[in-house]
Amino acid sequence: MAIRPAPPRHRNTKMIATLGPASSSPAMIEALWRTGADVFRLNFSHGSHEDHAQRIAAIRALEQKVHRPIGILVDVQGPKLRVGQFAGGAAEIATGAPFRLDLDPAPGTAARVQLPHPEIIRAAETGSTLLLDDGKLRLRVTRKGKDFLETEVMVGGTIKDRKGVNVPDVVLPIPSLTEKDKKDLAFALRQGVDFIGLSFVQQPQDVADARAIVEGRAWIMVKLEKPSAVAPDKFERIVQLADCVMVARGDLGVELPPEEVPLIQKRIVRACRRAGRPVVVATQMLESMISAPTPTRAEASDVATAVFDGADAVMLSAETAAGQFPLEAAMIMDRIIGRVEADPNWRQMIEATRFPPEPNSADAISAAARQVAHTISAKAIITYTTSGSTTLRAARERPDVPILGATERRETARRLALVWGVHPVQTADVHSMTQMVAKACRVAVHEGFAKSGDEIVITAGVPFGTPGATNALRIAVID
Repeated sequence: MAIRPAPPRHRNTKMIATLGPASSSPAMIEALWRTGADVFRLNFSHGSHEDHAQRIAAIRALEQKVHRPIGILVDVQGPKLRVGQFAGGAAEIATGAPFRLDLDPAPGTAARVQLPHPEIIRAAETGSTLLLDDGKLRLRVTRKGKDFLETEVMVGGTIKDRKGVNVPDVVLPIPSLTEKDKKDLAFALRQGVDFIGLSFVQQPQDVADARAIVEGRAWIMVKLEKPSAVAPDKFERIVQLADCVMVARGDLGVELPPEEVPLIQKRIVRACRRAGRPVVVATQMLESMISAPTPTRAEASDVATAVFDGADAVMLSAETAAGQFPLEAAMIMDRIIGRVEADPNWRQMIEATRFPPEPNSADAISAAARQVAHTISAKAIITYTTSGSTTLRAARERPDVPILGATERRETARRLALVWGVHPVQTADVHSMTQMVAKACRVAVHEGFAKSGDEIVITAGVPFGTPGATNALRIAVID
């Protein structure tokens, strides 16, 4: 007798939960999953490989227990640009005063500090802006030399040792993957993770370089956190090269004026939906729940906005990794998603923002499947897929019935756990149309989406097993 899997989710928007000190035990990981987490994020800026290996093992053990594919996202750190140290550990920098950044390792003062990044000195120009300590201090370059930058302090304050440096209006000649990242990446790929979160992307070549290393062993999730990456001349190409995209609002909010971030978030989500790339909205979604058992009303509205925009997933960061109320944060996010998707206005907005199909057979079949499913009140759309591309095109249509992503590849099923409206199922491959229809009916019943007499819509590519060749649609009635 087939093993009955855990009940399916009854929502379309997915949830990512970050694991950390507050959520590393197998019991907490299971509780987060049962509460609504579809994908777990491991932040390689913190913790050892041994720590992360234990968390990955716990997730895979849970996957076997509940018989559901679970995605794992590894977020590599990327370059960390910092000033040097100060005499006494800190200095007070006055607004309007001159301030020098140079290569001298001597302890800093109120007049200067080491900037151990000659690439910043080379790339900066007169008039360039430098931000220190997550944007709390703002400097403008007034003169540069071979080994120094003279600046004027536009916004002053206290600066401590090793605080971060952001250069929002300069493309730095720095690869997005450091030597540490490459070691972390090799470890993560050996562990069989499903997504690689790529930080510090400035231009399309950064994504292409990462693809050459990953070689299809995981989906690359490009974190859009630099102004240069969302510039019109680079943005569309980056989205096309990515497998999926994250709106990393924390770093975007440092390097861009705060009033720009919501507009860029909407532009990124819209572009990804147009391209059929899964898109995640992340950072500070329920930030107050790090130390409080309930969110602010503004935070609840923030999550709801991402759901209304049609994002594939929303993410919890420190809320579940290090907060005092990790499970409560996941519960609240699950409730917000469910409440929004139950509202008639949500479906109206999804319908109003749907993009026309692109002129190819895959999109023609996917658009037809959505329309047919709606017209006949089908219980589900079942997509047969090898690489995930067939299911991604179906999800791009944002249908009003669940999508069952059926695949024989475990790694594809895990990746589809991130995708809007998709219920991934690992199942044996099919080799004929008759077999396809019969198996689709069995899967729909077994997974709890249909019963005898219900109709389902099925899409696939013929010949079977050919990635990206969606060209067949069938309607079937459950016996």
